[in-house]
Amino acid sequence: MNFVCWIVYKHFYHVLMSMRKPQGRGLELARKHIAACLTELKCMLKSVEFLRSTTSESLKDDTEDTTTASGCQPIGFDASINNRLSAPIPPRSIKILSWKKAIEYFEKLLHDLDVICSFSLNPLFEDILRFVVRFQKLQPDLVARAHLQVLLVQDGKLYGRETIFDVISRAAKLPEVPKNYNVQNNEFVVQLGQLVTNLLKILCTNAAWQRRKLGKVLQDWSVTSVQLEMAFRREFGEIPSISADENICMKLSKHLLIWAEEQTFWIASRFLMLGFELELYSPNDYCMVYWYMYVILIKLSEKAQLKMVPSSDAVTRKGKKKRDHSKDIVREPPIPPSILLLQCYIYLAEGLTMLKSTNIRNREKSGLRSLGLHACMLAALRNERDAFEKPGVFNTEQERFIQHFDFLQKAHVPDNITYLMFSESTLQVHFSTLVKYNYFRDAQKIAKELRGSFSSDPDRLAELKQIEQVAEYSWVALNVIGQAGANDPSLKISFEFNHHPCFAVAVVKRS
Repeated sequence: MNFVCWIVYKHFYHVLMSMRKPQGRGLELARKHIAACLTELKCMLKSVEFLRSTTSESLKDDTEDTTTASGCQPIGFDASINNRLSAPIPPRSIKILSWKKAIEYFEKLLHDLDVICSFSLNPLFEDILRFVVRFQKLQPDLVARAHLQVLLVQDGKLYGRETIFDVISRAAKLPEVPKNYNVQNNEFVVQLGQLVTNLLKILCTNAAWQRRKLGKVLQDWSVTSVQLEMAFRREFGEIPSISADENICMKLSKHLLIWAEEQTFWIASRFLMLGFELELYSPNDYCMVYWYMYVILIKLSEKAQLKMVPSSDAVTRKGKKKRDHSKDIVREPPIPPSILLLQCYIYLAEGLTMLKSTNIRNREKSGLRSLGLHACMLAALRNERDAFEKPGVFNTEQERFIQHFDFLQKAHVPDNITYLMFSESTLQVHFSTLVKYNYFRDAQKIAKELRGSFSSDPDRLAELKQIEQVAEYSWVALNVIGQAGANDPSLKISFEFNHHPCFAVAVVKRS
């Protein structure tokens, strides 16, 4: 057994050393050692029964944490060492894992490290964000998250290979710049690079620390976006005719501004969704949270669509005749799958909340439906059943609104969003209006259509399945409430997160 343990330690040591090689050169070798290490761990688990049968002192059960697999006391470990040597801090006793749990811990750690090593070394910035968020759902421990952070940012470069400016250039789809333009040393570009590096490090932390840091860094992204916009207007806002050089600078500023605003709203959406993961919202808060999430997702969709507009459209259309220009309007490019997926979440948020104010966004500009009286299950329950409008013992609804969205309000993300706007937009919603708007069905329809676009991505397919389940069960619950009557006292309505970690499903039961 000691020989097998030594082999495991040797492979694990080589895993860590290979992952520390610069520019990800040792990742393939690390995966080979991970596979060998997992094989040896399985052999160690199979030998537990043999060790028990060959010793006079056997384990009482599998959860025993005071002995090794052979039933003997662990040598060289003292669980009370912190109580005696860690003064003056509060004593923390060490809990020694049982043999089985220790092996399960290392198996989980090795699987997490294998996921890190299997990721592409030449990804887009959006793919990195999606990978880190997906990786956090595996609930990795500190060791795995630390190795991911070190691997992502090495010597101020992505994987030690690509400069942060090149990462931003690809993500923001910046136009080609002549060599005599030293864009990467621009003050605002340097600030964006620092923010990107900091964001990647924050996303590798645990959920509670991550949410707190994202709320604070959100203000930095918002300020940088404002500075970019002011500089853009100051330099190019009042120029009737500009030269070719100035046109390049104008395009760069515009692309960087749109991309920075897009990342700002992505951080805000991540901040709100982490609140569900950490169980920071009570059922009384769901209405305002989904309302705010809807606003953020609308802004995120708008910026993502602006970024995908070809930069050469304005130039090519200037030289075309009027008849050619009219043809181009008809031939609009199809909406990318990533935007349609984002639209699914917008519909889910619409189904759970509503907006009546047209001050937030005029969706006619992006080809979406204009704002009207939107269906709102939670708002209707608030207004007709008083299910989620109970007076707080310690604070009012407005105070809870400020507490939940304090970081967003300070960063003005988005601007001019207040509690009064939320209150007015949900005040007149009733179940009699819900039948007019079927946002759950819209989300389900788009999710089914997107299966072909993400057929090679199992994670996206699983995400689409979650959306379909939330939309289907929510629509069924909405029909049941509508047919039975919202004021029926025998109906017991609750919201559960059985199908999606952030979007609740209404559960209707009759008492």
